[in-house]
Amino acid sequence: MMMTAGLPEEIVMKLAQNKQERQSRRNDEDRELIGSAAFESPHEEILADTIIALYLNKNVLLKGPTGSGKTKLAEHVSALFDQPMHAVNCSTDLDAEALLGFKTLAHDEQGNSQIVFIPGPIMKAMTKGHFLYIDEINMAKPETLSLINGVLDYRRSITNPFTGEVVTAHPDFKVVAAINEGYMGTVPLNEALKNRFVTIDVPYLQGETLLKLLKSKSVLQDDKLLRTFVQLSADLLTLIEMGQLPDEAGSIRALLDACDLTAYIPPLRAVARAIADKLEDERERAAVLNAADTLF
Repeated sequence: MMMTAGLPEEIVMKLAQNKQERQSRRNDEDRELIGSAAFESPHEEILADTIIALYLNKNVLLKGPTGSGKTKLAEHVSALFDQPMHAVNCSTDLDAEALLGFKTLAHDEQGNSQIVFIPGPIMKAMTKGHFLYIDEINMAKPETLSLINGVLDYRRSITNPFTGEVVTAHPDFKVVAAINEGYMGTVPLNEALKNRFVTIDVPYLQGETLLKLLKSKSVLQDDKLLRTFVQLSADLLTLIEMGQLPDEAGSIRALLDACDLTAYIPPLRAVARAIADKLEDERERAAVLNAADTLF
């Protein structure tokens, strides 16, 4: 099991014990929902603090720019806790059915018709004691999220509006949410919802940690070029801090795409395709290409 320094021995031992117990009673369907431990932490305490908060049954809100690895971190802790994870991808169209489930017509073995409730990700995670991952939580309408206030506080319960049943969460149920602040289509989280989470910032990887990630994930294996891409990332983050580029220009996902493309096309063209051309503003595109031109 992949762990981090600074994690209390009590938690390490408990996670190992729980893993043994869960594996003995897990079915194949649940096994497929467990994430992979593939998150590279920019700071050691990010992973340790996330694990500790979840161990204490706190809801965790991962805050950071797009492509910083928030979903990877959620999958990573799912693997460390050895618990399946059910995901909700938020949007302005998210409704109660997408969160909780829906009613439908089904037939039993005798061919008789009956109305049954098909549980959604929240109901599955609550009843089975699994992880719930709510991605881009600030994309959802506040009135939709208010449906799950009781799920996220000390009550850990919800009245299913489709069946009238009161559902109380399994003791192992855990919640991780992710937020991209200031992006188009997002709305600020209200204070009542924020107060239900422990917030952890997830910045972009840099330096040797980023180089390690690129070496392990990219098809490009040229050490000199990979190190140049690490420097490009640092230069782009400097421009972001100066307000000359939007956060998405520093996406590690986009940087990895550029590295992969560079295995087959010139680096400047790869940077244009993977990073610069995604930006709306012509000056921002030019700034990215100028930064790349000085390095490549």
